[in-house]
Amino acid sequence: MDDTASSGAPATSFGAVPPQTPDYAVFFSYSRADRKAALPIIRALEAAGHTVWWDGLLEGGVRFHHATEAALEHARAVVVLWSKTSAGSHWVHDEAARGRDSGRLVPLSLDGTAPPLGFGQFQCIDLAHGKRGEGAAKMLAAVAVLAGKPAPAAASAVPRQLWSGAEPRFGRRALLAGGGVLALAAAGGAAWRVGLLGGSASGHSVAVLPFANLSGDSNQRYFSDGLTSEIRAQLSRNLLLQVVGPTSSEKFRDHSAGGKEIARELGAAFLLDGNVQKAADQIKIAVDLTDGQTGISRWAQTYQRPLADIFAVQTEIAEAVARELSTAIDEPVASGAKQLGGTSSVAAFDAYLRGRDLYEAGTDENSDRAALARFDEAIAMDEHYARAHAARSRSLSIIGNLYAGHDERLRLYDQAVAAGQRATTLAPQFAEGFSALGFALAGGQLDMKSARRAYARSYALGPGDADILSRFAGFSSGMRDQASAADAIARALALDPLNIRVYRISGDISIRAGRYDEAIAAYRRGLALNPAQNGSASSIGTAQYLLGRYDEAYASFAQEKQNVRRIPGQAIIDFKRGNRAKAQSGLAALIAEYGEKSNYQYAQIYAQWGDPAKALAALRAAFALHDSGLMSMFADPLLDPLRPAPEFSQLAKGLGFT
Repeated sequence: MDDTASSGAPATSFGAVPPQTPDYAVFFSYSRADRKAALPIIRALEAAGHTVWWDGLLEGGVRFHHATEAALEHARAVVVLWSKTSAGSHWVHDEAARGRDSGRLVPLSLDGTAPPLGFGQFQCIDLAHGKRGEGAAKMLAAVAVLAGKPAPAAASAVPRQLWSGAEPRFGRRALLAGGGVLALAAAGGAAWRVGLLGGSASGHSVAVLPFANLSGDSNQRYFSDGLTSEIRAQLSRNLLLQVVGPTSSEKFRDHSAGGKEIARELGAAFLLDGNVQKAADQIKIAVDLTDGQTGISRWAQTYQRPLADIFAVQTEIAEAVARELSTAIDEPVASGAKQLGGTSSVAAFDAYLRGRDLYEAGTDENSDRAALARFDEAIAMDEHYARAHAARSRSLSIIGNLYAGHDERLRLYDQAVAAGQRATTLAPQFAEGFSALGFALAGGQLDMKSARRAYARSYALGPGDADILSRFAGFSSGMRDQASAADAIARALALDPLNIRVYRISGDISIRAGRYDEAIAAYRRGLALNPAQNGSASSIGTAQYLLGRYDEAYASFAQEKQNVRRIPGQAIIDFKRGNRAKAQSGLAALIAEYGEKSNYQYAQIYAQWGDPAKALAALRAAFALHDSGLMSMFADPLLDPLRPAPEFSQLAKGLGFT
């Protein structure tokens, strides 16, 4: 750092820096030439309750490089003030790069200057052109989420420091922006918001509802669903749009609710609805874009083409929606409609959609193997179809995990890795390919080091896809990278607020981070969406047990329908209560039912029983059998008693956790 750039500390303490760096929530980077304009922003952050590191701590000719480095390393948010001057500062570039690469960057533009090369993919919060108040409100909301604080209320979003003195006064629109918009600039680059969780919707948000099947044949629904998914995927690659996830949008299939009600439930500013008629070699698609605030249609179009033109029609619809949104929000929105990992074969596309329909249903082993056969069929028609290879990889992993014996499981996982690698080779920018590869590497081959690279790539390529984000979040949490996990799952929840799986993963992340009450709240939110959901009751029980609330935990485990989840929890609590005979009986019942398939659960039980030798032996057995439960061992609090053991550390290192 030099005299060109500076980075913040509390304005309430301009004196010498203490030897130990406090826990600064915000690292503020800017050019010394912009100091006058920067001070009100720093004061606004402090008034919102944040501790800020900036060059006020470095006055008097003293350079505290180590303290600065520590503040940059540990700050929850890195706020960068771009201007004509700072865009040319190497120090600001370096500090911004650290924020970008770690998913903590909140970029501001003081004078309308665009971010320099390497940061152009990020949506900058504009403080110029009379937008100082609105931009400040967005900044405070973004920093609040990164810092783990509640978003500021509308009335107090912009402190008075920012409109006192020479600063301009701000109108109602600026104040309202603080309560309704979250501009969370992170590693993916887009602006993310609070509105999707029940507040006001961002003007950049759109929900693609399931297109109705008007073909007169219920068996054709797979095609209308697949077309909906493809259009949603194309829109989600647009970094300036927030596209509501498929699970939440699916809740409004065959809906009778009005557009305003649906938009409010999903937190979407716009709804894209439509219907599909497919007959012989012709297809007719009608689409309608509705303003979620008014419930009035803004744009509608009907496309009637030969079926062979289906790919061009998908792109045309996505581009038309982007154009219309550009007009609606008075901001240019690039189409982002380039197909990734697709095919030019209508027959291969049809086979892929049929396989996708079977896979999403997840009925049983027969339907999962039938889905795999359809993906194989699509690949036979077009060997370069990356989407089909990625889907094949995920199907192989699921079949191997749920249905296969040991030898077949290893073979299927090898094939899953090969299919994922093929998908990423064919389409190096296709996020789903890397996500499927990461899943196969972690769950099948227990190669966490390689899986980490694959998941990181999927995260970089798919910042607008809730499924990509939630899978990355779950994996990162298992690697004990809780900061990355928390950021990604917050964005997944914002994009897919009615997705039960995302709440489950959110709860898992909180448990691994030691936030047990938060975990319980997340699991219960998922149960509220679907009370019949398996797994959540035992997860709540685990969190309650870790809080020492044994009676509540035991009752929660009793509600769990899956024996492999219920019995371990009850056996652990029975032992802790002193009822060792009942605890041993529970373990015996688990072994009788699951045999070698549940070595990981045996390790959890023995660890909590205070028998590290047997627990470590169970982990060795799980490793020999490639038990996918080992994906959780590095961050599993039930295995905490084993962490001091050298063998545990060696196993973690061998799996690639460290």
